This record gives sequence, C-alpha cells and structure tokens, in this order.
Amino acid sequence: MENVPPPAEELATLDRELRQLEARRAQLLARRAWLLAALRPAAPFAAPPPAGSGRPFAAPAPAETSPPGVQNLLLTLGGLLLAIAAIAFTLVSWGEMGIGGRSAVLGAVTVAALGTPVVLLRKGLSATAESVGVLGLVLTVLDAYALHRVGLPETDGLGYSALASAALATVWSSYGLALPRLRTPLPAAVVAAQLPLPLWALTADAAAPPIEWALLLTAALDVAVVLWTRPAAVKVVAWTAAATTGGGALLTGVLRSLTADDAAAAAGPAVLLTVAAAVALLAAWRTSAAWVSAVAGLALVAGVGGVVRTAVPGGWAVLGYLLCAVVLLGAVRTPLPRRLLPGLAGAAAAVHAAALLAALPLTALALAGPATTLTGIWSGGSGLPDLNATTTTLLPAPLTLLTVAAVLAVVARYRDDASDRRPDEAGQDSPVPPAAAGPGTAAWLPRTPWSPAAVRRAHGDRIRAAARCGAVATAWAAAVTVPVVSGTGHSAAVAWQLIVTLGVLALSTTVRLRDVSVTALVCGLGGSVSVALLSLATRPATFVVLGVLVGTLALASLRTKGPVQALLACTATFYAAVLAGAGAAALGLPAHHAALVLLTVPAATAVLGAVLRRHPAALPVEITGAAAALVALPLASGDAPTLALVLALCGVVAAGTAVREERRPVAGHLAAVCFVAATWVRLAASDVTSPEAYTLPVTAAALALGVLRRRKDPQASSWTAYGPGLAATLVPSLVAAWGDEHWLRPLLLGLAALAVTLAGARLKLQALLVLSGAVLALDALHELAPYVAQVVGALPRWLPPALVGLLLLGVGATYEQRLRDARRLRESLSRMR
Repeated sequence: MENVPPPAEELATLDRELRQLEARRAQLLARRAWLLAALRPAAPFAAPPPAGSGRPFAAPAPAETSPPGVQNLLLTLGGLLLAIAAIAFTLVSWGEMGIGGRSAVLGAVTVAALGTPVVLLRKGLSATAESVGVLGLVLTVLDAYALHRVGLPETDGLGYSALASAALATVWSSYGLALPRLRTPLPAAVVAAQLPLPLWALTADAAAPPIEWALLLTAALDVAVVLWTRPAAVKVVAWTAAATTGGGALLTGVLRSLTADDAAAAAGPAVLLTVAAAVALLAAWRTSAAWVSAVAGLALVAGVGGVVRTAVPGGWAVLGYLLCAVVLLGAVRTPLPRRLLPGLAGAAAAVHAAALLAALPLTALALAGPATTLTGIWSGGSGLPDLNATTTTLLPAPLTLLTVAAVLAVVARYRDDASDRRPDEAGQDSPVPPAAAGPGTAAWLPRTPWSPAAVRRAHGDRIRAAARCGAVATAWAAAVTVPVVSGTGHSAAVAWQLIVTLGVLALSTTVRLRDVSVTALVCGLGGSVSVALLSLATRPATFVVLGVLVGTLALASLRTKGPVQALLACTATFYAAVLAGAGAAALGLPAHHAALVLLTVPAATAVLGAVLRRHPAALPVEITGAAAALVALPLASGDAPTLALVLALCGVVAAGTAVREERRPVAGHLAAVCFVAATWVRLAASDVTSPEAYTLPVTAAALALGVLRRRKDPQASSWTAYGPGLAATLVPSLVAAWGDEHWLRPLLLGLAALAVTLAGARLKLQALLVLSGAVLALDALHELAPYVAQVVGALPRWLPPALVGLLLLGVGATYEQRLRDARRLRESLSRMR
C-alpha cells in the first residue's frame, strides 16, 4: 500500500528536485562550453599591424571549409577516381592480358579493396575505410560483369543479371553484417535485392513469376527488412524501395482488374491486391504508418470491387466499389489494432468521395436543367433534361447518393468508446484507472482542455458535424434526381421538387443543430431556384410554385432569428416580385404597365418595414423591395408618361419611408431625387417648352418648406432644405435654355442664377452657391459658344497652340498660389451649411 504525501509536502519535494536539476544542468552546460573551447583550433598569432594602422591586431581569416569536410571531399574524390580506373581497366585494358592474368589482377584488387577496411577500422580511420569499402563494392560489380563476358558469354543477359544481383545482394549484406561500422554495404545490398525477381520475371523462363507478383514479393522482402533491421539508413532505403516496387505491383493489379472482362479474369488481380493489402497491413501494424494502412484499404476495395464490377451492368460498377468501401468502413467496429483503423477509415472515405463525385453530375444536371425554360416560358415543355438513357442506367446515381448519406448518418452517430484511453508502452490502447496513479504521475491533476482525450473528442465532434452536413446534402441530392431518373411528367416533377424543397426548408427551421440547419437552408434555397425555373414551363405551375414559395419562406422567417431570418425574408420578397411580374405577364400587360405592378412590392416592403421598425430583418427586406423598383424603371423607360408616374410613385414610397427617423437620411434624399426626376420626365413627355410655369410653384413651395425646416433645425444641411426646390426649376430651365435660340430665356436664367449665387455667398449656404453657380457657368458658356467658335475660326492655326503654351506656362508659374487659393475656397465652402 502506497502512502500519498500531503500536497504541501509533495510540493516542497518537487521544488527541491527541480533545484537540484537546475544545478546539474548548469554544471553540464559549463562542461560543454569548456569542451567546445578545447576542440576549437587555436588561432595563430597575427603579425603586428603596420605603423599608422588603426587596428592593434589583425583578425584571422574565417575558414571557408571545415577539416571533416575537406577529409570527406578528398576521400570521395579518391574513391571515385579509383572506381573510374577500375572500370577503364575492365572495359579497355582487359583484352591485353591473358585469362589468368585478368582473373588474378581483378580478383586480387577486389580482395584487397574488401579487406583493407578491416585494417583501417582497427586504426580508427572509419571515413577512409568507408571510401575503400565503396570501391570494393564497385569492384564486385565489375567482377560479375567480367565473369559474364569471359566465362559465360552465351548466358541470357536478363537471367544472368538476376542471378548476379542476388549474389551481389548476398555478398554485400554479409560484408555489411561482418563490418557493422561501414554504413554503405547494407543499403547497397537492399538496392541490389530489388533486381533479382523483376529481372527473372522479364525472362522467357516458364517458371518465372508474373511481373506484378515479382514486384509484390520484392516489396514484401523490403517490408521484412524494415521490420527486422536496426540501422536507420537501411530502413529508409527499404521503405523507399518497398513504396516503389509495391506501388508498381498495385498499379499493375488495378489496371488489370479494370480491364478484366469476366470474374475469372478479375480473380487474379483481386488475389494480388489482397496479398498486397495484407503486406501493407502488417507494415502498418508494426510501424504505425497510417498512410500504409490507407493503401491497404484501397487495395482491398480495388481487388474485391473489380470482381463485383464484372458481375454487374456497366452503370452499377461505382455502386459495387462503394459497397466494398462500406464493408471496409465496418472494420472500425472489429477487434483490429487501433493503429490500423485511421488509415482504413481514410481509404473508405476516399472511395466514398470518389463515388460521390461520380454521382454529382446527374444532380447538377437535375438542378440546372430547368434553366432551359427561360428561352420558352409557358411553352408547355417538360423543363427536364432529356438524357436518352433508361431508368436502369440512371438508377445507380441516386442509390449511390443514398448509400453515402446512410453511411454519413451512421458516422454522425458513432462515438469512440476509447476517447478516454491512452497508448501504453506496447503501442496498444489501455484505460488509465485512477487508482493506479501514484505520486509520480499527473493523474490526480484536473483534466485540461488541451489533454489528449479532449483533443480527440474535439476532433471527433468536428467529424460528426461534417458527417451530419454531408448526410443531409447527399440525401437531398438523391431526392432531386428522382424526376430525371424516373422520367416523370412535368406536373409530377414540379410537385416532387416542391415537396423536397419544402421538406428541407422545414428541416432548417426545426432542427436545433446549427450545422444541419445551415446545410438544409442552403439546399432548400438552391432547390427553390430550381423548382421555380422548372415551373416556368406552364402558367398554372408558375403561380402555384411561386405562391407556395412566398408563403413558405415568409412563415419560415417567422420561426427563425438572426441572419437566417433576414435571408429567408429577402428570398420571400424576391419570389413575391417574380410572382408580381408573372401576374402582369398573365394579364397581357405591356412592359411599362408591368412596371406599375412591380411597384406593389416596394410599397408592401415599406409598409412591412414600418411595422417591424428597428427589427434586424426590416432593412434587408426594404432593400430587396427597392431592388424591384430598380427593375421597374427600365421596364417603364419605353413610355415617358408611365416612367414619370413610376418615378413619382417611387418618390411617394421613399417619402413615406422617410417619415421614420432611422430611414430619413437616405429615404429623404431618394424621395427628392425621384420627385424631381419625375417632374423632368413628365415635362419632357408633354413637350412643354416653358417648364418654369410648372416648376416655379413647386420651387416656391419647396423653398418655403426648406425655410421652415432650417428654422426648426438650424443644423440641417442646405442641400436637404433648398437643394430639391432649386433643382426643380434651375435644371429644367437650363436644359430648355440650351435648346432655345432666343436671348430672353438664357438672360433671365442667368440673372436668376446670379441672384441665387449672391444670396448663397451672403448667407454662406453651400447648396445655393454651388448649384446656382454651376447653372450660371453653363448658361454663360452656352451664350459664348457661338462667338468663341467664330473667333477660333478666324485665328491662324499656329495661334491656338501658342496660346495654350503660354497658358500652361502661366499656370505653372502660379501653381503654388492657385493651390493655396483653391484650398482656401474649399475650406470656406466646407464651413457653409
């Protein structure tokens, strides 16, 4: 029985041990610094600097290379030169000696090169021994080549190469095991071992295995080397070789499985892929490499799915592979080692994703196909894409989507029972009982959000949330494809799509999970666009679908809050505008009369905004309604009187909105602009030549209201108080003056503009000064234009460029002063109200 000390006593013990550790660490750091200083070569004394120099000592030049680097370079170059000399001797000078002399020279050199590292290692010259050992390995290759050229010249090249590479791998591995301090022989032996089986498979020998099996067996040997050897360099080379040969075997097996014509032909690749998966699982179990187990899972699905592919019709192959992935995903509930499960689950997820991508084009076609009705609204067509395919051919796509949705739903409900477990020393997972925690562990500490268990739980929550969203989206996608797959008529297709859309919208407003709600909302809005386009094929379907959508979205907005409520309300407003336009088209109204019908939408949204007041959804709904008014303007542009009426009605709606204090700054200006524009359009439509008779009363009334506004609110801007009234007369009069050939109208307009300008300067009102000043300048330009044209025509051609040059020089000479004056004018205007 262990006695746990009190917390205060245990804390004092921990502090004492930490102080001892800090003292020991300081001692080790001091010793390390002394050793570094002792190993660093002492700098030679520098010659004294010449007289007059400012530096008392010359700093030693920094070394550009280190002694070990120079040593390695020299040894590498020496070994390389010796290897080149040996190759030249074997290939060039070989024929000048007899058979005995050749064998004696090459054999003696090889034995000397392989034996010299033994002596060098005893003397501690490991780097030199490594270089000579590499030379010995090269010489053994030359020995094998020379043996083939002299002793076995008629032997098949591939067969002899296979035997020679096997012999070299055996010799090099034995040599590396005998001299473990040499780092090159064992990795070189692994590289040489990759050749025997593939080279044998390429020969014409009847007993030779197929190339894919040769590659797989070679990969299995590489995995064995990885699992049962210690040197890190050997493991790295073996891992690389296993990935290369194993990848070649898997690729060959997959290609043969995909091209098999029947189950018997697909059985061979299936066995190959299954054996490859077993090898990969063994490697993943012993090394904890998740990607290796993922490769194993993909190999299993490819092998078994290839057999299933040959037994089903062509369009059902994707579903066959998907069902194999579903079975593989069930391995999560089997007693397999836990380190294999993430890779297998990832492989199954990859197959599910690929199957989903294969089925999505049909969903996209079902959603976007109704867009073709825009070219023939109410023409009576079906609105569905004609795929010229049977139901049997198209049925696998929705079944694939439903299968993926079911799997995602299961994943969303799955919870890891071992979320509170930790790996033990053997690599397996074992629970941590609280009673087993002693004073030397931290099990008695409170669990923090950053503990491994908490991180795993958070990761699992994210996976389950994504699975829930994917399940909803894929189930909806499967439902959308039903009319296309079944080939139903237009009415049935519209009814089905409408029911599906209403269902997902209802789900988005009733479910409490935010991720599912958002996913269902996106699906519902996308489906509403598709069914609205589909309904345009016939008139009754259009009004039924649009009416149902408006009512459903409006009710759904009442059951939600926040941005979702605003989005639903805006969408309902949009469909209401479309419904109003459809109603105008059904009545046979011309475009300019349909614009008046569309104005009911902004009017209704303005009233709704007044009811909602400062509700968050009020402003988005009003803006959406105003967008309908923007559509009404181009519709009414073909008839000027109707356009004036539309502008006036827009002004009325804006003025009614401006009654509310929170909308007044924008709606008030918008109302003024609409009223003034309506007046101008109405006068132009009535061919009025003297607009002042109509605009002056409006100006007088507007200016009177402006005076009252300024008395009530001295801080009100002059543009708000006097701008609309002045513009109502000055702008139409200016337009009329530019087309008037007589002098009276421009003169009176100029005098009036001058009077208003002087009044604005006297009262320091910006609107009066700027607006009337601009009108005065344009009116004067209109009067001077004929004379300017006459003067320009009478002047020589060289005079205008000269005058322009002089003007530029003058402007450049006084640029700074003019900027200062402009700055002062701008400041004075900004101080005006």
